[in-house]
Amino acid sequence: MLKKILTFYTKYFVIWVILFGLVAYFFPKPFKALGPAMDWFFALTMFGIGTVLKIEDFKRIAAKPTIVLIGTCAQYTIMPFGAFGIAKLFNLPPEAAVGLILTGAAPDAMSSTVICYIAEADVAYSVSLTTASTLICPLVTPGLTFLLARSLLEVPFWQMVLSVIKMIILPLFAGFGARYYFKERIEKVLAVFPAISVTFIIFICSLVIALNKDRLGQMTGLVLAACLALNIFGMLAGYGVGAAFRMEEDRRRTLAIGVGMQNAGLGMVLALKHFGEEAALPAAAFVFICIITASVMAEIWQRQPRTN
Repeated sequence: MLKKILTFYTKYFVIWVILFGLVAYFFPKPFKALGPAMDWFFALTMFGIGTVLKIEDFKRIAAKPTIVLIGTCAQYTIMPFGAFGIAKLFNLPPEAAVGLILTGAAPDAMSSTVICYIAEADVAYSVSLTTASTLICPLVTPGLTFLLARSLLEVPFWQMVLSVIKMIILPLFAGFGARYYFKERIEKVLAVFPAISVTFIIFICSLVIALNKDRLGQMTGLVLAACLALNIFGMLAGYGVGAAFRMEEDRRRTLAIGVGMQNAGLGMVLALKHFGEEAALPAAAFVFICIITASVMAEIWQRQPRTN
């Protein structure tokens, strides 16, 4: 019974994000009060993700390094440089532009693996891409943000590196170690961790809305348009990279979803921590957009036979 409830809660998390976002807009104080715990929420989420990783996931990367390298390079070129170009095209204010670039420079989202499963894409490839992009993000995410956004705002590179290490790498490997050494005990509560991840996304989106209540009316339309453009560009370019390297259809779908979806939760945390509340708006908007578009594509692809 509990497992069914958690599965339902996780599957329809876009609904909860919208509902709690509305609550945060009209009643922002409780969410603002929880703001200082943001880093701990994210670390707990990454610990949960670490518990679902297996040694086989790392062996999979080592067995087919070329396709993982192609996908990871696509992730860290298409999205951050695309974000830079779209920010210029839409003439975004400096804070929003930095937030969009930071979102584009984030690693692949763990939720993309779930979407890949629904879309009948290559789930193993998705896990490999997400793991690889997450492991190198402590240097790549701050580095790309520094390269592309330093002309807009001062980018605290080393502070961002330390933040990502503390919030991603350490808890990720702590979770991986817990799964390895306490396998039987962890297996019993494994279904809880996706729900924890969903809860974090709900909380961080709500926090951004609460902090930016007065700015939402001025910026939401422009930010949503820019985020939608980045998301669609990422999905199309990701699929195009797969086609260019003559990958099978299921891997093209994986690249489209993996490149188009970002770990916007990380983007929101880093934006709030290092650039301010306005910079977190694009990441918050991207959470809604990438889940909706990826879910629509997954539904379409699920009905289409693969031509591998």
